[in-house]
Amino acid sequence: MHRKTTLCLAIVWASLFCTTAGLAQAPASQIIKKKINAGGPDTLIVMSGNPNGSYLYLAYDMSVVLDDSKLRIIPAIGRGGYQNVKDILQQETIDLAITQSNIMTYLMKTGEFGTDVADRLSYITKLYNEEVHILAGRGIETIADLKGKKCNYSDAGSGTQFTMRRIFELLRITCAEVNLDQGDGYLKVKSGELAATILIAGKPAGSFSKFKLEPGMKLLSVPYTTELEADYFQSALTHDDYPNLIPFGKSIETVAVSSVLTVYNWPRDTERYKRIVKFVDAFFTKYDEFLRQPRHPGWQQVNLAAPLKGWKRFPAAQEWLDRTKP
Repeated sequence: MHRKTTLCLAIVWASLFCTTAGLAQAPASQIIKKKINAGGPDTLIVMSGNPNGSYLYLAYDMSVVLDDSKLRIIPAIGRGGYQNVKDILQQETIDLAITQSNIMTYLMKTGEFGTDVADRLSYITKLYNEEVHILAGRGIETIADLKGKKCNYSDAGSGTQFTMRRIFELLRITCAEVNLDQGDGYLKVKSGELAATILIAGKPAGSFSKFKLEPGMKLLSVPYTTELEADYFQSALTHDDYPNLIPFGKSIETVAVSSVLTVYNWPRDTERYKRIVKFVDAFFTKYDEFLRQPRHPGWQQVNLAAPLKGWKRFPAAQEWLDRTKP
């Protein structure tokens, strides 16, 4: 019994020693990590999208242009506009996100994230325009022909899904929705399993640039009706945008929505606010660099001072613009 008791005590003491050693080491490693971070740049995470659209490419451009000894931008792949807003409102680690401007109208109407969402979610700047792309298959000649048909609304939670639900509701078109990657959507349109695959993205969108028209396929025009005037505007897709999809000299009329760089409206006395101030200063000061090759052509459309209906600009961004008025 004595030997067993001694063995048990030895095991207990060994366990305690290992646990104590582990506890002692954990704070030390955390301290080292904090010291490294304290001497490095402020790191901000920008929630973007996937390679089907343009958000990811703009976030990548930010990481290239703005990274220096004081600031580091980490692009994060997201599901798209609607989910990005949910993430920035609910996920503490997200600093900035790209979304669509019409989402504020929707959130204010539904109260989904509270009646004060316009005070919690602000914007740095309006970005480029995002056009509606509809690639349809055999037997589909106009957007009205999609009624009752099965269509791909891109990924669940994406800006495409969110906005096309709104647009089709306004146009009184009801489709059977599926949510697929654009590559899969294209193949199912080709096989006849889907009537169309739809994407809302800044032209030229990565996925549609790779598509080729198969027999019976076509890009559909989207009529600009009075119902769409509140949140959308007229645009067009041209041969220069998609030489594989649109014949030379031809264009496809469509509608577009603005994309927007959003941020949580942190109180002024917080560290998070101060980090966004650094981003604002770097982003606005270096903006001309976004207009050079090989940055995404969508930057050419940006007017940093443009107001955005229904949105409040992040205070530091408005103050920067006020200071630099000619």
